Amino acid sequence: MPLLQIHPDNPNPRNIKTVVECLMDGGIIIYPTDTIYGLGCDIFKPKAIERICRLKQVEPNKSMLSFVCNDLSHLSNYTKGISTPLYRLLKNYLPGPYTFILPASKEVPKLLESKKHTIGLRIPDNKIAQTIVSELGRPVLSASLPGDMVEEYTDPELIYENFGNLVDIVIDGGIGGMTPSTIVDCTTDEYIVTRQGLGEWRE
Repeated sequence: MPLLQIHPDNPNPRNIKTVVECLMDGGIIIYPTDTIYGLGCDIFKPKAIERICRLKQVEPNKSMLSFVCNDLSHLSNYTKGISTPLYRLLKNYLPGPYTFILPASKEVPKLLESKKHTIGLRIPDNKIAQTIVSELGRPVLSASLPGDMVEEYTDPELIYENFGNLVDIVIDGGIGGMTPSTIVDCTTDEYIVTRQGLGEWRE
């Protein structure tokens, strides 16, 4: 289970390739975002999703799992019914430390669709996360690390010590944050902040 160093501003293509191959083989990773380090896997690998859910002790369709996308066109494949004003809003806030709850499209694996037929979508302002998703060609399922948010979750070496034997790759992309993303529910005409995190909401 390697601790793989990837430069936050200039990701090494060889190491990115290693991560992408791991995801395509059904592996799970710990990787940096623009907020906290998270667990990730390919959204189309059910066994990898189940592994993450076992680690988190949650059920896939009842938990706070989100899709990390590369850009808005990528995001639009997995959601439906985005109005022009909502698209402008997303464009205004993304990439950034926000998770938007949106109606799920038919592209979303059934295992991951909540009972409300919604998903959380993210485009982190983080070069490593964006490069991985871009090279993979589809979203990465993302979840916070198991347990309570503690200082140790910001240091990739400590993350590796604690979780290295539970995942396939831990990425060292520098020190991470302790504050998760701000969650905004956009499934109705009134957009509601359901968790205030790092992102400032100005609506």
